[in-house]
Amino acid sequence: MKGLKDTFLAEVRYIIGAIDNFAIMAINKFRKFFKNRKFRRRVLLNALFVILAIGIVCTSIVMVWAFTLKIPDLQSFDQRLVSQSTKIYDSTGNVLLYDLSSQVRRTVVPYDQISQNLKNATVAIEDKDFYNHAGIQPTAILRAFFADLFTLKFSQGGSTITQQVVKNSLLTNDKTIGRKIKEWILSIKLEKVLDKDSILNLYLNNTPYGGTIYGAEEASQAYFAKHAADLTVSEAAYLAAMANAPTYYSPYGAHRDALEDRKNLVLKDMLSSGYLTQDQYNQAMAEKVQFQSQVTNSIKAPHFVMYVKQYLEAKYGDEMLQQGGLKVITTLDYPLEEKSEELAKTYGIQNEKDNNASNVALVAIDPTNGQIRAMVGSRDYFDTEIDGNFNVATAHRQPGSTFKPIVYSEAFLKGYTPDTVLFDAKTEFSTSCSPDGQPLTAGANCYSPVDDDDQFLGPMTLRDALAQSRNIPAIKLLYLVGIQDSINLAKSMGITSLSTPDQYGLTLVLGGGEVSLLELTNAYGVFASGGYLSPESSIISIQDAQGNTLEQFSTSTTQVLPTQITDEISDILSDNVARTPAFGATSPLYFPGRDVAVKTGTTNDYRDAWVIGYTPHIVIGAWAGNNDNTPMAKKISRYLIVPFWNEVMSWELPRVPVETFPAPAPVDPNTKPILKGDWQMYDANGNPNVHSILYWVNKSNPTGPAPTNPYADPQFNSWEYGVQQWLQQHMPNLHGPVGATSTVPILPPVTTTPIVSD
Repeated sequence: MKGLKDTFLAEVRYIIGAIDNFAIMAINKFRKFFKNRKFRRRVLLNALFVILAIGIVCTSIVMVWAFTLKIPDLQSFDQRLVSQSTKIYDSTGNVLLYDLSSQVRRTVVPYDQISQNLKNATVAIEDKDFYNHAGIQPTAILRAFFADLFTLKFSQGGSTITQQVVKNSLLTNDKTIGRKIKEWILSIKLEKVLDKDSILNLYLNNTPYGGTIYGAEEASQAYFAKHAADLTVSEAAYLAAMANAPTYYSPYGAHRDALEDRKNLVLKDMLSSGYLTQDQYNQAMAEKVQFQSQVTNSIKAPHFVMYVKQYLEAKYGDEMLQQGGLKVITTLDYPLEEKSEELAKTYGIQNEKDNNASNVALVAIDPTNGQIRAMVGSRDYFDTEIDGNFNVATAHRQPGSTFKPIVYSEAFLKGYTPDTVLFDAKTEFSTSCSPDGQPLTAGANCYSPVDDDDQFLGPMTLRDALAQSRNIPAIKLLYLVGIQDSINLAKSMGITSLSTPDQYGLTLVLGGGEVSLLELTNAYGVFASGGYLSPESSIISIQDAQGNTLEQFSTSTTQVLPTQITDEISDILSDNVARTPAFGATSPLYFPGRDVAVKTGTTNDYRDAWVIGYTPHIVIGAWAGNNDNTPMAKKISRYLIVPFWNEVMSWELPRVPVETFPAPAPVDPNTKPILKGDWQMYDANGNPNVHSILYWVNKSNPTGPAPTNPYADPQFNSWEYGVQQWLQQHMPNLHGPVGATSTVPILPPVTTTPIVSD
C-alpha cells in the first residue's frame, strides 16, 4: 500500500510540475502576443481549438479502450475463489488451521427460486436505486472518489449491485484508479447485455454469506434449514445484513448485537423503500428467528481462527479475504492450543455435572511480546447446547478478585508498601448509613460486605490481604488510592472496557467492572514482564498471492509500571506461605520448584470463576461459568476453574524456561511508619493508641503528614468504629482509642452483604 501511495504521489507531483511549467510558458507567450491587439482574437481561437482537440483525442482514447473491454466470464467464480482463498496457519507455518476455500458450499438456483423478500431486502440495503441506474451511480462515485483522494487507499467504490457482480468476476484485486474505471465501464456494459433480474440473480448466487457459504440457497439451508424461495421477511433481512461483512455479522460470532442492529436497519430500509407495509414491518421486527447449528469441521482452533478472520476482514476487506490468496502466519502455539481444547472439554463436561458450570474458556499469552499462544472460547466450539461457538474469551464478564492486583499496584505507586497494615474488620462503607449499619434516611442502601468464610481477621499486611484475597482491606485500599486513578492504571495496562467511576463505586476492586479474559490476561503480562505492556497480537506475518509481505509482526512495548511495583506484585502472588491460610500449603496454585504468580476470583452470586497465573514467559488465564450468566454451584474458583488451569499450566511449564521472579527492593527505612507496617502506635505515656489508617494517612497525600482533622474524611467514623469493635472483641489489651469513637458500645451484629471473591 505504501508503494502504491508513493507511486501515485510521484505521478501527481510530475503532472502538477508539468502543468506549472506549461502554465508559466503560456502566460509568457500570452503577455507577448496580447501586446499586439491583432493577435488576440487569433490566439483565443487557436487556444480553444487546441483544448477541443485535446478533449476529442482523450475521449477517443477512453472510448476505444472501453470498447475493447470484455465482459468477464462470470462462470469462473468458483475456480478463482478456490485458487485465491486465504489460508491461516499456526506460528510454525506448518499447521494449516483454516482454508477459506475448503468445502466451498454454493448451490446456484434460478431467479424465481429465490424469495422476493431476499431480493427486496438486498436492494433496499445495498442499492436502493438498482432498478433506475444504468450500472453505476455518479453521485456515489464522486463521493467515493473524494474519499479515495484524501486517503489514497482506493478502497471506496460507491458500489452498486452491478458493480459488485463485476468486481467479483474480475481476475485482479488491485486497488487502483484504472481498475475502478474498468469496473465502472464493465458495469455499464453488463447492464446493456443483461436485464436487472439476471444481474440480481448473479449477485445473490455468488455473494459470500459467511465462512464457506456462498449464494442465497446455500445460506438459507445453512442458517435456516430451508430453501431460498421460502425465506421469511426477517430471515431475508438477516441474510442481507450479513452480506456486508459476513465474518463480523456472523450469527455464530461475538457480534450478535451488531447483527441485530443491521437486520433492523434492513427492515427499516425495506419499509422506507415501499417493500413492506407498516404491519409487515411490525411483524418482521417481532419475529424470533432460530439459526441452525454451525456445521464446519475443517478447522483447527476455531475460536482463534474466527478471531483472526474478523481482524483480517476488518483490515483488508472481505473481497481480499476471500480472493486475495493471503497466507497468514499466526501466533498460535498449536500443541498448547490442542492440549487446552482437550482439557477444556474434559473439565467443562465434568463441571456441568458437578457444579452447574457448563462452560470454560482459556487464553495464553507470551508476556514478552503480547502474542496470543492459545485461545479456547468454550469447552466445544461445535456444541450447540452451550452456544459453544460464542467466544467467551473475548466477551466482557465481571472478573471478581482478579482485578485486585491492579488496585494494589496503584497503591504501591502512591507510597503504600506490602507491609502496610489495614484492618479486616466489619465496616459499613455507605455514608448513607451509620457506622453500625443502620440507614440514616429512608431507602438508603447500606454496604457492609464480608468474605466467603464470614470472618474478620483484623490487622493484615497488604501482602497477606492480597495473597489471601481478603475483601475488606481491598475495598479500603481502593478508597485510599481512588477509583479514577485505578481505572486509569487499568487502561494503561490495556483494559479498555471500563467506564466512569460512578458506574462501579467501591465494588470495582471486587470485579464490579466488566472486562474480557483476553485483555485481563494480557494486562497480567505487565506484571510478568517487569512493567511493560505489549498489545495482544494474533499475527506474525501476512503475504498476498504474489508473495508480497503485507504485514510483519514487530515487538512494540511501553513501560506502564515501574519494575519495582511489578516485582512486589509478583512476589506477593507467588508467595505460597502468604496464601497458605486461605488456600493451604499444597493447593493447585502451587508448583514445587517453579515460580508461578497467580490470582483467583469469584464474582457475586457465583456467576463467574477466574484464575490468572504467570511466569516471566507465559500468562494463562481461565474462566468458568455459563454463557447465559446463570449462577453456578455455590463454590469458589479454586474448585470451579483452578483444577483445569492447573493442568494446562502443569503441561506448559516444562516447555518454558525455568526462571524466578526478581526479589523486590526492601522497604526504605525512612518510609512513614504507618506505611511500613507500624500500626501499634503508643502515646507519650506508653499507652496503646490504635486507629484505622485514616487517622494517620491523608489519602490525598499518603506519604505526607497525618491529617490534622481525620474526622473530616467521610469514611473515618465507619472505619474507626469497625477497628475499635474488632479490638474490643479480639485484642482488648490493645484497645486504647481516643476522640469521638473511644466509647462506642458493642452492638448486636447487623445484616451483612456476602461478597464472594477469592
